[in-house]
Amino acid sequence: MPTRSAQTNRARPPEPSLTLTASRGFSSWLDRHPTSLAFTTYHAGKLFVVGLQPDGRLSTFERTFSRCMGLHATPDARSFYMSSLYQLWRFENYVPAGGTDPEGYDALYVPTVGHTTGDIDIHDLQLDAAGRSVFCATLFNCLATTSATHSFKPIWKPPFISATVPEDRCHLNGLAMDPATKEPAVVSMVSKSDVADGWRDRREGGGLLMDVRTNEVLADGLSMPHSPRIHPDYPSQVWMLNAGTGFFGYVDTASSDRSFVEVAFCPGFTRGLSFVGKYALVGISAARENRTFQGLPLDANLASRDAEPRCAIHVIDLETGASEHWLRVEGVVHELYDVVALHGVRRPKLLGFKTEEIRRILRVDDTQK
Repeated sequence: MPTRSAQTNRARPPEPSLTLTASRGFSSWLDRHPTSLAFTTYHAGKLFVVGLQPDGRLSTFERTFSRCMGLHATPDARSFYMSSLYQLWRFENYVPAGGTDPEGYDALYVPTVGHTTGDIDIHDLQLDAAGRSVFCATLFNCLATTSATHSFKPIWKPPFISATVPEDRCHLNGLAMDPATKEPAVVSMVSKSDVADGWRDRREGGGLLMDVRTNEVLADGLSMPHSPRIHPDYPSQVWMLNAGTGFFGYVDTASSDRSFVEVAFCPGFTRGLSFVGKYALVGISAARENRTFQGLPLDANLASRDAEPRCAIHVIDLETGASEHWLRVEGVVHELYDVVALHGVRRPKLLGFKTEEIRRILRVDDTQK
């Protein structure tokens, strides 16, 4: 029988590895725009930010948040928002605009405001014109916002949903804001089911886009649609990820034919979409064992291209459909949920709750009343 000291000194298993590999031009692309990225992976429970070091190499930072998913960054990237298992967090950049900290980071994002929503399975989240958080409360099949006295406040649900109950009937997962009014415009969902967990039976061909303002179905016949977005330069087009097929593309709401237009194939299950000028940042996840993500057209589309699914972020030219740059995530992380651009930030870092560092980071609001 081993002694106590032998048990204490026994070699520990190695920590799971994580590798980020970028295409040759990815760093230069970040530098030219300039921008950095934030992305989430909920199985590993990690929030990542990626920017550039002064010598042009990638700078990466990560922190742990349980089941982190939806992201939204303000246009000036002074703040961003993130949903987690039962909370919604606002992060603030504590580095003064135009400056850097002693280590050369131009952004230190600190979680400053948190709302406890309970486990309502928040997916996409955005901000409206009043600065109010609007998010997909997927478990309750509705759009919602935060409440000072309750877990959340429903503000819209699809007309076919008969009750606001925690049954994830249609898997309402994506939200696009109108870039002109900053109000909710379009949502994506996996089905029109009105029974508990009914969306899983409609993964192929049951998906749709719906106009929140009119309750009109803009497009149907989709396969697990995710991440609808409206680009300000293309106001009639709802860009989205037809995740069950692997295609990134759009639906032209001004056209009589509102079929999904395929722009680029992405080798994996797509979720997470953000714009940088004429480019789209698309999150891609590798194959998953969960049967919900098996047996989709994506499998045949990968096989026909002799491709293996990958976990990555692709930079896609909206005009040509070419994946000009990419960032691959390998090792312990196999899936991504959301990705956002942090415009104007070159080298960000994060604070979380697992170290005492957050106790010593203080910032005094000395603005005049």
